[in-house]
Amino acid sequence: MKLISTPLTDCYVIEPTVFEDERGYFYEKFNEQKFQELTGLNGHFVQDNISKSSYGVLRGLHLQKGENAQAKLVSCLEGKVLDVAVDLREGSDSFGKWFSVELTDENKLQLYIPRGFGHGFSVLSDTALFSYKCDNFYNKESEGGVLWNDTELNIDWQIPVEDILISDKDKFQSPFSLRNF
Repeated sequence: MKLISTPLTDCYVIEPTVFEDERGYFYEKFNEQKFQELTGLNGHFVQDNISKSSYGVLRGLHLQKGENAQAKLVSCLEGKVLDVAVDLREGSDSFGKWFSVELTDENKLQLYIPRGFGHGFSVLSDTALFSYKCDNFYNKESEGGVLWNDTELNIDWQIPVEDILISDKDKFQSPFSLRNF
């Protein structure tokens, strides 16, 4: 397992060690002990989520606020997504900055997103099966978010705007400037 730094403080890409031969491949998707040794971070996750989406679906930018904040370890099990993390922690060196990485079933990369970050992804393949490991339980009352097309953040989702499929909830998130996170 290899830890790759990103421009965002405490946010990391994790590249697994993959063993491949004529039969296929094997890799350890998560090991709490190795994760903690490598990152120095809490690797105790309490909830796993899976979503399946089609091309053009954009989910985000989401977060859980307050005592229900969640760190996430995300990966794409099938297909290809552009995964985006936004540092929403006021006082952080990377506050207001975003980072994106393609997560695919082929590259098997994972992204660790700390508490206090906004998170979203867009589906770049025909379909995608996406996995989230969360270190805290979901709480509807603690939902927060930032508008996916906020002009201050100016995120390139790598999908033509006319192809984007987004939920009503995500269409009406607050802009970054309102700091409703």
